[in-house]
Parts: sequence; structure tokens; C-alpha cells
Amino acid sequence: MNIHEYQGKEILRQYGVKVPNGKVAYAVEEAVEAAKQLGSDVTVVKAQIHAGGRGKAGGVKIAKNVDEVRTYADEILGKTLVTHQTGPQGQEVKRLLIEEGCDIQKEYYIGLVLDRATSRVVMMASEEGGTEIEEVAAATPEKIFKEVIDPVVGLTGFQARRLAFNINIPHDLLGKAVKFMIGLYTAFVEKDCSIAEINPLVTTGDGEVLALDAKLNFDDNALFRQKDIMNLRDFDEEDEKEIEASKYDLSYISLDGNIGCMVNGAGLAMSTMDIIKHYGGEPANFLDVGGGATAEKVTEAFKIILSDKNVKGIFVNIFGGIMKCDVIAEGVVEATKQVGLEIPLVVRLEGTNVARGKEILEASELNITSANSMADGAQKIVSMVK
Repeated sequence: MNIHEYQGKEILRQYGVKVPNGKVAYAVEEAVEAAKQLGSDVTVVKAQIHAGGRGKAGGVKIAKNVDEVRTYADEILGKTLVTHQTGPQGQEVKRLLIEEGCDIQKEYYIGLVLDRATSRVVMMASEEGGTEIEEVAAATPEKIFKEVIDPVVGLTGFQARRLAFNINIPHDLLGKAVKFMIGLYTAFVEKDCSIAEINPLVTTGDGEVLALDAKLNFDDNALFRQKDIMNLRDFDEEDEKEIEASKYDLSYISLDGNIGCMVNGAGLAMSTMDIIKHYGGEPANFLDVGGGATAEKVTEAFKIILSDKNVKGIFVNIFGGIMKCDVIAEGVVEATKQVGLEIPLVVRLEGTNVARGKEILEASELNITSANSMADGAQKIVSMVK
């Protein structure tokens, strides 16, 4: 789950991480009033969408007076920003962060991620702040420093100091930088983050260490114990189909193809998308119905797939372990009847109660094509769609 920059900064503030003062605005006059209340010589007007690269897309402006705040707010609100993370369709700006300016001396990068190779949280730092970390890694990897964090001990003071030294934080600000990093790590762990990225972290003329930007992502599987984070969810920033899927505990991600996929298990779902591509097709979605899907969940999954107007065919690929093939078959039949399916449907079943599942499909007398294997099913649906 993603949240907006201003929401991330409010969370960090609770952990002693310094951030500039700012206010959210949903309308031009609200932006002007926020700027007046901040009373800063320079005001930053920042588009709030769940994507990076806003500055390059014209979503961040520096205003020297209230009139410029009004002009920039009017220009950005309602604008569709297209960045490298939004895709070509872009994202409409519906809220702004109005923030006080600061006297930036130097920009740095600080980030926390889970390193799956070591099963540890890793803090990364670089003095190449303001640049995407992927670009730094490609061009000057020697400028990225990492500290692997012991989950029992947590981020230690000496690790934070070592990072601060390595990225050349001024000596008189080392203490503040260490406090910043430890606060960021504590927020990452206590709030069940999957990513915490500060780009840029800045040192200022008045001797502060500030998070000028903040990107926090959260582990969906931990949201049940993060009720305050769930309240920050912005449905306007999410795909309608993905929102609907979350209501039924379905893992769904929209893609750009025309073959809808319904699979049980994330690994099998990815393999299914791969084999569709292998035979010349394009998957329209990733959809994992999980190991305990009911006929109702299967029906809802079908409806979500079909709500995508680009879908020209559906491939159901089920391996029954915990999931029983007869339950999936009942769901497929019920969904096909409910939605009045008019596009090709290929079903491959294997595993628990597979014979009973195939009997249910055959007895339905519906236009369902059976497949004997994953490859057979992929070839058939690609051929039918073409």
C-alpha cells in the first residue's frame, strides 16, 4: 500500500525525523491560505500522487509570493501528470502539499528496503541525493553505501555514523543525521513498511537535517495491525479493479494485455503469464485467488477480469492442493452463467478432485474449452484470441 508524501512526513514527524512545515490543499484558495499561514519567504507547491518523478513532469514549483502560489496551484490541480512510474495514462492531481522553503546546502539519499538475499533490512545511503537511486547504481555504484541491520539489535549508532561519514555529512551535523536515520528505521519497523525512501535528505543553512521528500510503502499483509495506516489509503490513486479485488482478498494487478488470467498461487500465476507470453499472447492481469478460494470468490474474480474492456479471452489455470478443483469448477460455471460470458474461456485443472471438477465443467454444457496442461491451455487461449 502506498501513501502520499505529506502523509509519510506526518508519520516520520512522530518518530523525531525532521521535515519541513507544510499543509495539504485540495483547492486553489486552500493552497493560498496555507501559504499565508506558513509565512515562508519561499513556498513549494507539490503535486501529491502515488508516483515519483513529479518534478520532471512539472508537478513541483517554487513560489516566491502568494500570487505565484495561486498561479501554480491553479496550474497543477486537475492536471494529469505523466511520469516514469504512472505509465502513459498518467495520474490526475487532486491534492497539493504547500510547504515552506528551506536553505538547501547539500542533497543526499537515504533508503530502507528488505534485502531478500540476506532476509535483513538494509539501509542505503548516497551523497548523490535528488537523483533516482537506480541511476546512481548504474553510473556510480561506488557512491552507494549499505548497512545490513540485525533484526534483534536494530540499527546501531555506529552503523548510522558510519553511513553519515561515508556520504560526507558535515561533522557538526553528524549527531542530527544519526538521530534522523535511527528515527527512520524505527518508523520502518514499527509501521511495517516495505520501503522507506528519503530523496533528497538535505542539510540546511540553519544547521538542520531534513527529509525534503518522503516515500513510504507498507506491507499489505501487515495492515490488519496498522489501522491508522489503512485510514490513509487514497482510493483515487488505485485501479478500480484492484480496489474491488481487495474486498474479496484477491491478489489482482492490472496489466496491458488481452488475456485474462485466473490462477491459484503467486508462483503459478507468474508462470502462467510467462507461458502466455512464450506462445505470443499478452496477459491482461495477475490474479491469484489464493489457496482457500470459494465459489463466490471465483465468481467475483471473473467479474473483475471481465470489467477490463481489453480482455478478449480468459485462461483459468488451477493446481488443486489445498484448493479443490471441483470448487473452482463450480465457481467457473456459476460465474459464466452470471456474467453471460461471450469470449473464449480455457480451463486447465490438475490436483485434488480433478476428475470431479472436469465432470462439473462438462455437465454444464457451457462453451468452456478444457486443457490437458499449462502449455496446452496457453496455446489454446492465445490461438482463440488471435
